[in-house]
Amino acid sequence: MASLNVFAQDVKITGAVKDAAGNPVSNASVNVKSKTVGTTTNSNGTFSLNTSGIKLPFTIVISGIGYEQQDIVITTPVTHITPLLNVKTVMLNEVVTAATRVNQSSLQSPVSIEKLGQRAIKENPSFTFYDGLQSLKGMEAVTSSLTYKQVNTRGFNSTGNSRFLQLVDGVDNQTPGLNFSVGNLFGASDLDIESAEVIPGAASALYGPVAFNGLLSIKTKDPFKYEGLAVQVKSGLNHINDLATDSKHLHDFALRYAKTFNNKFAFKLNGSYLRGTDWYANDYTDISASTPADKRGPNNPARDALNIYGDEVTKNLPGIGLVSRTGYEEKDLMNYDVYSLKLNGALHYKVTNDVEAIYQYNYGRGTASYTGSSRFDLNNFVLQTHRAELKGSNFFIRSYMVSENSHDSYNTRSLAQFINRDWVQDLNGKVVSPDKADATWFDRYAAAFGGTIPGVTPNNNIAARTFADQGMFMPGSAEFNKSKDASIHNYGLSGAGVFSNSKFYHTDGQYDLTKAVKVVELLVGGSFRKYSMFTNGSLFDDKTNRIKINEYGTFLQAGKKLFDDDLKLTASIRYDKNENFKGSFTPRFSAVYTVAKTHNFRASYQTGFRNPTPVDQFIHLNVGPITILGGAPNNSADLNVYQNSFTSASANAFQGAVGAAIAGGTPPPTAIAQNKDLLIKANVPYIRPEQQKAFEVGYKSLINDKLLVDVNYYYSKYTNFILNTVVLNPNSPVLGADGKVNPAAAGDLGSGNFHLYQLYTNATDKVSAQGLSLGLTYLINKGYILGGNGTLSSFNLGSANINNIAQYNTPRYSTNMTFGNANVAEGFGFDVAWHWQTAFDWYGTFTSTRPGRVQAYSMVDAQINKKIPKANTTIKLGGSNIFNKYISQAYGSPAVGAIYYLALVFDSPLK
Repeated sequence: MASLNVFAQDVKITGAVKDAAGNPVSNASVNVKSKTVGTTTNSNGTFSLNTSGIKLPFTIVISGIGYEQQDIVITTPVTHITPLLNVKTVMLNEVVTAATRVNQSSLQSPVSIEKLGQRAIKENPSFTFYDGLQSLKGMEAVTSSLTYKQVNTRGFNSTGNSRFLQLVDGVDNQTPGLNFSVGNLFGASDLDIESAEVIPGAASALYGPVAFNGLLSIKTKDPFKYEGLAVQVKSGLNHINDLATDSKHLHDFALRYAKTFNNKFAFKLNGSYLRGTDWYANDYTDISASTPADKRGPNNPARDALNIYGDEVTKNLPGIGLVSRTGYEEKDLMNYDVYSLKLNGALHYKVTNDVEAIYQYNYGRGTASYTGSSRFDLNNFVLQTHRAELKGSNFFIRSYMVSENSHDSYNTRSLAQFINRDWVQDLNGKVVSPDKADATWFDRYAAAFGGTIPGVTPNNNIAARTFADQGMFMPGSAEFNKSKDASIHNYGLSGAGVFSNSKFYHTDGQYDLTKAVKVVELLVGGSFRKYSMFTNGSLFDDKTNRIKINEYGTFLQAGKKLFDDDLKLTASIRYDKNENFKGSFTPRFSAVYTVAKTHNFRASYQTGFRNPTPVDQFIHLNVGPITILGGAPNNSADLNVYQNSFTSASANAFQGAVGAAIAGGTPPPTAIAQNKDLLIKANVPYIRPEQQKAFEVGYKSLINDKLLVDVNYYYSKYTNFILNTVVLNPNSPVLGADGKVNPAAAGDLGSGNFHLYQLYTNATDKVSAQGLSLGLTYLINKGYILGGNGTLSSFNLGSANINNIAQYNTPRYSTNMTFGNANVAEGFGFDVAWHWQTAFDWYGTFTSTRPGRVQAYSMVDAQINKKIPKANTTIKLGGSNIFNKYISQAYGSPAVGAIYYLALVFDSPLK
């Protein structure tokens, strides 16, 4: 036996894994501890594992979904084992990685962390795994489309969240041109997801500048551990009792196949395809900023309806006041036939017992609606990733490339305005050129209102609009479709198309030096990223000058256990540098103290920062009447907008006062002169990184292996928040020689000789936020699980100007409750999830940062299932938002109703 401890030799381990009742456990993992060597059991629960080069004795770890892990020490070269696995209803003390980048108990995590394991994913009642993330404590979700849901934690939510990092197998899932992850549109198939971990709050100290608000880390299944064939067929209905359309079918098909060869080589293939009819954005509330609230509505001549586009083009007409053009409803502009195609392939090769090489390719293509400064149609959008990784038990080095092709994507607001310029007739009935269309339309309106058109009732806005709209292309007509298609495939200032063929290259790695140092746990790592942007002038000013940005970072983390391992102290620090900004240090300090083995008290201080994204820095996008302009100084070198503009708030007040005066009979020049001092010069600084400092305390305990308690409180202070501000840039200097508002600049606003800009800049004021969360999970007898969590989120504006900070966009109170049992009797199981949140004001660039109310809502997801073990099949009947309450989660985004579905899942190891 002594020689066995000295020399490595070939070892053969066979066995049969069964549960406590003697039934075989299929697809259980059998792995050598701390090595890359392992296999899985077949449908009969049996396995055979050959190892070489590993010294005896060593430990193998046997685990299965829904069973407690079992460790067995191997001491002889030929061993046969028959382990019995005990059923575990739910893992209340799961192993997590994201909190410290190394494996540890979730109970002893130094920061708040949430996890969905494979069992929770399988029992998830929502239509997709990603939809079910909203049930996690502190998680916020915003739906822009059937195929696009955005997640966030700890406030400052948005429909395109570049403050929240989403990783899939360590790969940043953001699109290079948008700089945020489009939900799970280009992520992983539900069949291939092993787990998901969420860190609420700043994680920049370990994960860099994107993880400002938090981190979602999705891990897919290793083909060595999860071998075999899995197929899912899901069919459903949505738009039930929808006044905008009839009920619609949606379908979701997924397939996964994995195979190993001699425990040395393995591969996996994934494919999934979802298709359905998108949710309709059809809120036609008049949000005209220049019209008093009591005068807004369908008959307002200056009507600016929320989900009607093209009516943003306005003009003050003498004797009439402000008038807007007639727009088109979103449903006539957006492609609501949405889909998501995801293809994935991976090759895994075990170089040695300790080192594994991986190559993975992902291809995603889909259509989704996105609410940004406009409602965008991401139409046939493609995202591809190539990943190569070398990993061992104490290190990894990973390189990947992410590239996008926007294909037929477009801006619906610009699209409506371009269509509106293709049909306008002059007073002789001749169609004018697009550059004269808007002015001609207003001339027709003024002539009809003034009584100079025979047969048209004078002084009647409805009659004047009807006359001005003569020749308007009707949605669905050949002329409309031709104009629409031409504009979609025309980019930049001359069309509504959005083109991006951008990419980024990323390399990161880490090494665990704990065994070498021994005195402390020591982890080091670093990363490098290169952005290579190309939009051919449609999103950036890059037709001739390509935009390339380099950034890098490195981190160090040290931990030490004291007082009989009851106290764990951890400190980490990271340095990041973007070539366009000064470098940033982000430290984190944490302590976890364990009392009586089960009560864990934690405290941490951490910092976060976020570099401006390539879009923040260099976007130069025409969105109809407004140009979105990034905040890097050289992005506006040929413009004077940062130096010469008026604030939008003062311009709205000015235009409203001028419009009212003109409507009352005051000549336009006089009305402008009388109200020019309402205008205020904008002082907008160029962009720089955001900063955050956060303090958190928490308590987590597993009581009697029955009740999991998790409570935490955090307080965060924010500076230099990156935000958008809208300004008006007149042709004339905004100030005269006397330092007062220049009458000529005020006249420019009255005559339309100005341009709107949405500028990227930083908040000048400091704000803070705090929150309290409580989560409880209780294991009731006979396998029933009851869970609940509640979150209080509070934003402190202090003395800050609400127009000068990023908007919080988060409900004050939100709660979730779940109740389920994976096996009530004879293979039947169920799960129910309830979510409720309070009302709040939503601010977004879609409405030029003017607030819109998101009403309080509650919704219930539920499913029942039948498992047929002999057929390796599960049948699931369920629904999302089963009471079919149509809810909007962001102002201007669509109202979301119920999805009812039936799913059939086959999952077999095929051994």
